[in-house]
Amino acid sequence: MNEQHKYRSTDKMSDLICDNYSLLMVMSRFGLSLGFGDKSVKDVCEAQGVDCPTFLAVANFISEEQYSYSGKESDFSISALMDYLKRAHAYFLDFNLPAIRRKLIEAIDCSGSNDVAYLILKFFDEYAKEVRRHMEYENQAVFTYVEQLLQGSLSDEYNIATFASKHNQIDTKLKELKNIIIKYYPEKENNNLLNAVLFDIFNCEQDLATHCQVEDYMFVPAVAQIERKLKDEQ
Repeated sequence: MNEQHKYRSTDKMSDLICDNYSLLMVMSRFGLSLGFGDKSVKDVCEAQGVDCPTFLAVANFISEEQYSYSGKESDFSISALMDYLKRAHAYFLDFNLPAIRRKLIEAIDCSGSNDVAYLILKFFDEYAKEVRRHMEYENQAVFTYVEQLLQGSLSDEYNIATFASKHNQIDTKLKELKNIIIKYYPEKENNNLLNAVLFDIFNCEQDLATHCQVEDYMFVPAVAQIERKLKDEQ
């Protein structure tokens, strides 16, 4: 990694987390566990079998206001980045979205007489299905294609530009859901539950937006570089 970036391999991992708590999610998606004491980022990654340059590339991407892919293969491992993206997909589909749905049901009146509550839940369920379709396509089609690329097999029928051109921002509908809740759900004496789930939706929206940026500005350019390299070798 370029030493001009915010975080370095010699920094303590605990300092990164205290500086930016959203990096807890990055750690989790790299399969890193807590309890690392005062070890450096490099030592924690090596001890737990994680590619350190890739972890730092993502951590810096998320923490810095600007990030551009330098085109250097040593910046990160595409295989390690794919593993990170797959774990992120599993987090959203298997944990985060189901947890938000449970909180929504607890927070709103789903007795049947409240049309806004029904609309909110229906909207959320449709959104969750859309996210699942989006991420399963990436898992099955895009990542399979990239794994073949890494083995030296270039396809005549597909390229990463095709994926990039259709890569819609899946956080958009969450903005609409927030607006429905904020503007139209009837006020109660105590809105603590609803406010808590709204907070989770705001966090999820930001997390999804960042996830898509990692794909668009790190993953896609790196894959495109491999495509060009294989074409030049043909």
